[in-house]
Amino acid sequence: MVTTSSLNLVFTPTKPTPLSWKHSFPSPFTTANCTHRQNRKAYRFVVFATLLADPKPTVLVAEKLGKAGLELLKTFANVDCSYNLSPEELCTKISLCDALIVRSGTKVTREVFERSGGRLKVVGRAGVGIDNVDLSAATEHGCLVVNAPTANTIAAAEHGIALLTAMARNIAQADASIKAGKWQRSKYVGVSLLGKTLAVIGFGKVGSEVARRAKGLGMHVIAHDPYAPADRARAIGVDLLTFEEAILIADFISLHMPLTPATSKIFNDQAFSRMKKGVRIVNVARGGVIDEEALVRALDSGIVSQAALDVFTKEPPPKDSRLVLHENVTVTPHLGASTTEAQEGVAIEVAEAVIGALKGELAATAVNAPMVPAEVLAELAPFVTLSEKLGRLAVQLVAGGSGVQSVKVTYASARGPDDLDTRLLRAMITKGLIEPITSVFINLVNADFTAKQRGLRITEERFLLDGSPENPLEFIQIQIANVESKFATAISDSGEIKVEGRVKDGKPHLTKVGSFGVDVSLEGSLILCRQVDQPGMIGSVGNILGEENVNVSFMSVGRIAPRKQAVMTIGVDEEPSKEALKRIGEIPAIEEFVFLKL
Repeated sequence: MVTTSSLNLVFTPTKPTPLSWKHSFPSPFTTANCTHRQNRKAYRFVVFATLLADPKPTVLVAEKLGKAGLELLKTFANVDCSYNLSPEELCTKISLCDALIVRSGTKVTREVFERSGGRLKVVGRAGVGIDNVDLSAATEHGCLVVNAPTANTIAAAEHGIALLTAMARNIAQADASIKAGKWQRSKYVGVSLLGKTLAVIGFGKVGSEVARRAKGLGMHVIAHDPYAPADRARAIGVDLLTFEEAILIADFISLHMPLTPATSKIFNDQAFSRMKKGVRIVNVARGGVIDEEALVRALDSGIVSQAALDVFTKEPPPKDSRLVLHENVTVTPHLGASTTEAQEGVAIEVAEAVIGALKGELAATAVNAPMVPAEVLAELAPFVTLSEKLGRLAVQLVAGGSGVQSVKVTYASARGPDDLDTRLLRAMITKGLIEPITSVFINLVNADFTAKQRGLRITEERFLLDGSPENPLEFIQIQIANVESKFATAISDSGEIKVEGRVKDGKPHLTKVGSFGVDVSLEGSLILCRQVDQPGMIGSVGNILGEENVNVSFMSVGRIAPRKQAVMTIGVDEEPSKEALKRIGEIPAIEEFVFLKL
């Protein structure tokens, strides 16, 4: 069974810059390219960390971070804690930083990424929401954005429940009354939560935890979230409804959605007019999801009986804010994540994510790259390396001319389409296709964006195999159509350049070139030779390389039949000289050959 999808991306490669030395880091986020030839300058050298006077990267911490997180960062990087920076001060410092860590108070704008000059490689958000970071600009500049989505989940949920119960029983108002010397028992009669309907708007990590706790209080819980899986809601005993249905029947509403263009001021005059009279609202999400003037009007009219707010459109809110001063409103100063445990947990989580990104590791908490759970990342890791290597190999087989415009990728697996997310693999194939033939630094974040600028069309095809789905993939195949090849043997019977690879013992292997089966580890660099299959060929080539002091890591021969055509694949640790390659090409039985850098 074959399923197909396509991604319209196109580029025409420029002429490759010849390189005589190239070190490829094993991660999908880092690379270094350099030219070392006599009397020639280095064309490109790109790495995450500064490799001159100080090998450590620099991390700018722009808002207060827990001690445990700071100590963790200092084991790996130079840490600059500069709080309360103005926008201009941030833009001035950022060109000296490899990473930036913020909370919700610092705006990481397009200008910040532009002023970084390409050095900024990761922005860490110590918390969940990332509405203060320009994700589009980050992606365009190849900067990974990571957050800390789990450490403060429980704290935020507990604060939501605390506000819910405090509001229902007038705790804050009664406390202020007694401290003012009054005793007003009859004024502060509350309402019971038992049997009441709570609508959780935003059924993510925090919303789900609030729902669990509200169920324990005897409340009937409904929820709205266009992205929430129904099975997760059913497991908690929550009914998923539309937004209109949820706010229509709720006695209490608890907000847990992010601030996006779609959710900005979603609670407005129109929404309040549809609610049950006397509804009570809790917000520990983002202030901007509520039209605050509309909420004041709803409170004054009695549509909303009470509100409990931890977040505001502008923080801190104005001292004369009618909403804050309203007698039926309970407020706290953005305390959702403010527990000792949560603060330390968030600090550690974001520090680990930033350090991992600077090391070039795949980040499970990345928000502007293919989102893959940590356990899936571990499983896909060898296939990520395979994907990039196959892309690099395939594009180097292309001869000059019209350039690469159409690429088909085939994934063979016993798993169904829903059990295999190939976005990460596609990004790494794109990286491999583009980076060897341009001066552009490509990483997981900007791979698709950069390819779109160059117009490459990628079609993905999944070939469903019979058998055990224990392994995520059996093989990956890349075909490049409508191009000439500098190694004609790589052209398949259907006319495309075709390479295929598998993971064996955790290592990427090349298993097919054109119509020839091979079996070589994708390490170092390769020499591919099409030859007449006859005795002494391995020795002839090996002697030439040995005389040049080029170490051979492996050799493999794939042939049609004895004494017929064969493809010899040779792995080398160093790049042979032009003279050595010329001598290999002059061996009478060798019909064509190509040197490929991986």
